[in-house]
This record gives sequence, C-alpha cells and structure tokens, in this order.
Amino acid sequence: MGDSEIILDAKNVYKSFSATKALNDFSMVIREGEVHGLIGENGSGKSTFSTIISGAQKCDSGSFILSGSDYAPKDMVLAQKAGICMIAQEAATFPGVTVAYNIFAGNLTGFTRMGFINEKKLNAEAKKALQRIGVSDIEPEQLIDGLNFEDRKIVEIARAMYFEPRILIVDETTTALAQKGRTILYHLIEEQKNTKRAVLFISHDLDELKEVCNIVTVMRDGVFIKTLQAEEITPENMRTYMVGRELTDNYFRSDYECTYEPEVVIESRHATLDGEIRNISIQIHKGEILGLGGLSNSGMHEVGRMFAGINRPITGEVIIPEKNVVITNPIQAIKNGVGYVSKDRDKEALIQNDTIMSNIEMVSYDRLTKKGIIRKKDEKALAQEQIDSLRIKCQSPTQYVQELSGGNKQKVVFGKWIAKDCDVLILDCPTRGVDIGVKVDMYRLITELKQQGKAILLISEELPELLGMSDRMLIFKDGKISTELSRSKEIAEHDVIQYMI
Repeated sequence: MGDSEIILDAKNVYKSFSATKALNDFSMVIREGEVHGLIGENGSGKSTFSTIISGAQKCDSGSFILSGSDYAPKDMVLAQKAGICMIAQEAATFPGVTVAYNIFAGNLTGFTRMGFINEKKLNAEAKKALQRIGVSDIEPEQLIDGLNFEDRKIVEIARAMYFEPRILIVDETTTALAQKGRTILYHLIEEQKNTKRAVLFISHDLDELKEVCNIVTVMRDGVFIKTLQAEEITPENMRTYMVGRELTDNYFRSDYECTYEPEVVIESRHATLDGEIRNISIQIHKGEILGLGGLSNSGMHEVGRMFAGINRPITGEVIIPEKNVVITNPIQAIKNGVGYVSKDRDKEALIQNDTIMSNIEMVSYDRLTKKGIIRKKDEKALAQEQIDSLRIKCQSPTQYVQELSGGNKQKVVFGKWIAKDCDVLILDCPTRGVDIGVKVDMYRLITELKQQGKAILLISEELPELLGMSDRMLIFKDGKISTELSRSKEIAEHDVIQYMI
C-alpha cells in the first residue's frame, strides 16, 4: 500500500467551533486502492474532516494536495467535479422534487436550455445513474418523498457514483442501510479499490471495518493517534486506540433472565396499518424490554411508529389499559407518557438549529410551567441535569444541536424523554451511528430504565443488540410476527435469522 500513488495528502488541518477544537493539527494520506477506515469516538473529528474534504465546510488552516495539485473546494459541487464525493449518514436528499432532480442537484446546467430543464433528458440520465449502481426498482420520475429511508440513501449513492469519484467518502452510511443497500455499497467499494481509486470509510462497526478496510486511521479529540494495517486491524486494537483504554466485549445485560412485572403498560389489539401489516397484537409490560427484529422492510419500524401515535391503525387500536386511553396521535401519546426515539434522528427527533436546552425541554413544558410562567433557571437546570447524567459533550445548554457529534445528538434525544419521565419508551435503532463508548452508555441507561419499571420497545436491525438486551423478542417478516423468543443464553443469531428471511 505504501508504494501506491497518493491521491489526497492532508497536512496540519485545524478546525474549531467556538472553543471546541474539532481538528487539531490532523494529517493523513489516502492512496490508490485503499479502503481507508477513519475511526474514533463521537466528537473525535471524523465527520468534520470528511465534510471539509468534500467541500461542505472549510478548515481554519492546513493544506490539501489532490492528485498532485492544491485542493481547496469552495462547495460540494466543486469537490464532486474534482473527484471527491460523499455519502453521509443522515438524509441528504431534497424533499418535494423527483429522484432525478436529487441525483443532479447542483448539476442541472447540462440539462438546461434557455432557462428550461429538459426533463426527458434529465430522467434518462438519472436512469443510467441508477443502473450504473445496479438499481432498477427506483424510477427517476418518482417523488423522493415517496421513498423509504434506505431507498433515499441509495439515491445518494447513485448521485455520488455518477461522477466516478477518485475518493468516495462513506460516512457511517451502512447504518442507514439494510441488506439490499449494503450489497450495492460493498460492491461499489470493491470496484473503487480494484480500479485504483479509493474509499474513505467511516463506521462505528468494528467488525465491518475489519472486513472492509485494508488500512485504518484512528482519531481522538481531533488528533491523529495511529494508522493500523493488515493484521493490526482488529476490534481489540481499534477499541483501545479509539478510547485510550481497554473495553471488554460485554456491553449488554449480564443476566439471562426474562424478567418483568405482570402489568401491561401499553398494548396493540388486532391492529392493521395497511395491506402488509395486519392483525398485530402486542403487549409491553412494566419493567420489560421487548425487542422487535426483522429486515428493514419487515414492518417493525412502522409498528414502532404506531405505538408512538404517528401511524394510526386502519382497524384495531393501541391502548394504555390502566388509563383506558386509546392512542390516536403523537401529542396524545406524549401526554400519556409515551416517548419515541426515531431512527431518523436529525429529521424527526431533533430541531437542529435550536439549543440543547430547547430540545430537551420541548416535551416538558407542563413540568416547567408554574402559574403560567417558565423560569429560565428551571429550563437550564432541567437541561443541565440531563447533560450531567448522560455525559453529553457540549459547551453549555445553549449550544446548538447541529454543532454536536452524532452520539451526543442521540444523548440529547434520550435526555428529552428521560426529562419527561415517560412510562413507555419506543426506541427505534437507538444506537445507530454511535461509537462503542456511547453504545456502552446507552445499554447501561436502557438497563437502568428497565430496573425503574419503564416499558421499553427496542426496535433494532442488529441481532447482537436484540439478543443482548431483550426480555422477549418478536421477529417480523412480511408485516407479520413470525415467532416470539424469550431471553436465553442458548439463543444464537442463526436461530433468529431463519424467522426473518
């Protein structure tokens, strides 16, 4: 690898956000044929570096040489044309327009004549872009809003690969993809490697990094720590260099007892959402972690949204038996102590351009209001309590959420519902896109909430997470519950997979 031609040479890069140094004299080299992993805890600077080289933001100082020439893109369009394209973790599509317009966002000049866009030509070229990555079930004329989260991400992959990038940046993208999307992406990564191009691969899945990457650079607090190659790329090494200390493999619950109280806190009764998801009856008990597993399109995510009042059943109902309250909308669910942590964190769970304090308190105004007035010191105290308890890395409660790392954003989401003191928590892929240190914190927190008697619905596409945390598991396939499994040391992943596919 060391003899391969250098594609990008980044030297002495600095970037600060107010008092926070996101990158501190950071340097790295990306060569031809590399699938170069970039790892570190949340807040270590990975995404900051990737957004700088992809043209999304500028560094404070430092230099970049791309294919032998100075490189300092003013925006992402110029970066694409220079040969660096990024697929981000969170949604980066534009609502209200078609798939074709999303693929060529910022690059419509070639389809425009006398101020008018030739949509026939645009759609034809978008079709080629989709076929280029092996996709035939997404039409260019479709509105992007009609696609699910994974298919919107596939459109972003088509956008990036259309420019045949010398460096493809994959920033925690696989966490948003099920098997279909991952197969497409892994094939393209292999293609990049075999054609003397490169991939900058950012992920918190250490086993995936070991499998995919042939070189890994470790960051911590914006600083270069070490580059690992070949046999050095092991989960143990990566964990140790990431956090500066050794972590054990035991992140989950230490017990193997299926324990919860008899009281049913919330349940669905013969609920049907659409033609695919029919006759779903589920009970969640006090002090229970009920896991829902399955493929991404199995219906489990939609069922979670049903319990949160977002998806209303066509027939049947979701009810809180003790109060005899039927959940019909999200506001009613919140008022009755149901909290929902969305899989799509940035779009559905947070207000990015508002403060940590505002995000945490947004569902707790009833608790804060005294004689019609909310006192500023009470707001700050509520937010600070969650910041301290969840160890959210931030400057202050008034820092904007958009400035936080992914893991700290997720802690803000949890803090919002913990501050509300919800009786029911719907957790949809709660550890998606967070580092191993934050995952350990999340699992510890979920276990503590169970011990407090909270009813928890844990929806996950990660089987180790379901097996490690759930009291019971309901496995979904094609909109139906295919089996129920109780917590046991004897259950392995292959025992569960047979009910999913």
